[in-house]
Amino acid sequence: MSDDQERQGEVPDPHGYPPPVPASAPVDPSWAPPSGPLPPAPSYPWADYARPRPPQDAAAPGSHSSGRRPQGRRLGIGSALLVLLLGLGGGFGGSALYDGLADNEAAGPYAGGLEDVETVELPPVKIGGVQAVAKELLPSTVQIVAELEGQAGGATGSGFVLDKQGHIVTNNHVVASAAQDGGTIQVVDFGGTTYDAELVGRSAVYDLAVLLVPGATDLPPAALGRSEKLRVGDGVVAFGSPLGLTSTVTAGIVSALRRPVTTGSPVDDSSYINAVQTDAAINPGNSGGPLVNLRGQVVGVNSAIATNGGASGEAGNIGVGFAIPVEQVRITADQILKTGEARYPVIGAQVRTQGETIGSGARISEVNSNTPAQAAGLEAGDVVIEVDGLRVTDGIGLIVNIRSHQPGEELEFTYLRNGEQRTTTIELGSETG
Repeated sequence: MSDDQERQGEVPDPHGYPPPVPASAPVDPSWAPPSGPLPPAPSYPWADYARPRPPQDAAAPGSHSSGRRPQGRRLGIGSALLVLLLGLGGGFGGSALYDGLADNEAAGPYAGGLEDVETVELPPVKIGGVQAVAKELLPSTVQIVAELEGQAGGATGSGFVLDKQGHIVTNNHVVASAAQDGGTIQVVDFGGTTYDAELVGRSAVYDLAVLLVPGATDLPPAALGRSEKLRVGDGVVAFGSPLGLTSTVTAGIVSALRRPVTTGSPVDDSSYINAVQTDAAINPGNSGGPLVNLRGQVVGVNSAIATNGGASGEAGNIGVGFAIPVEQVRITADQILKTGEARYPVIGAQVRTQGETIGSGARISEVNSNTPAQAAGLEAGDVVIEVDGLRVTDGIGLIVNIRSHQPGEELEFTYLRNGEQRTTTIELGSETG
């Protein structure tokens, strides 16, 4: 989870599950939704941890709209948490699903992406439980220390070794301030050795970053698994440096899959995450650390926690944490290694993300000119209720669904126009971010 910036968002669910509690903390599909009618997710009477805001247009990554989400409370010990908020208050925000197509790709260090570096796939643990997993993964887990608004070491988080070339995966929000200001980023390994790190590339949209530590090629890479093989109830282990306590291990289960989580703050773009939810203890400082299955394979990147706030304003673990699925980590890391930047799919429309009844679908508020959405015949006022057979209950669910695919894919959209159900096929566009 994050320790460098305050962020805020909402956690509705396109599959009818109850949304998580109001959340905080900076933190991506083979699971099939349940059959039959799905009830709308209930709301919860949590405290006003972040104050309601009036109607506005909140811009998502890649949009030039000026609206922004309000900032949450800053935590102590030099850390800040992303706030994930259930829709408290009124109004609606519009999130951009498109902002044009980029034609040129930047040059990255490896033309073949992940194929050109030495990653590990085989599970290191057969039998042994949490103790065996901890023994294998701790040497592959690192602490990240980065400048925050000019303050050395103001941002701390976690990460894991991606390959034998010395690349490290972490959250974008851990290093975003240092990246923007040219600040120092350092990596501390399991043995306590500190290395200077270089930023290879980052994605605000998926809240991921790839670092390079040239002098750490002897660090063992973590084995990469598949979150798509997870089932609710499976055991998982979280690694990281919560509250500055390096090499911390916590264990729990998979609480939910494909949980839509949106994050954002006034100082950066929003991130929409199709998250793995877990009750393994995650706290500030865990951001960017690996979530691992009981075979010792990384299945996600710890990125956010839910919290009810509390009178003190401090946020901590209440058993509701979120991790970015490792499938998205593979895709984003591959893009960054190839080109130095990451891309995400877009359709070319604005969608309401607040003020709509969960379960009613995603209402399109605007369709941009010369975009995939316009070419497919979508219009303002249309309500998207399904994408490629997967039910959509609200705007955030639609964004998360789209961003779990790749640019160039063709998806079938089912939508309502004046009460009449229609379908259309959209080829996803592309944007950098």
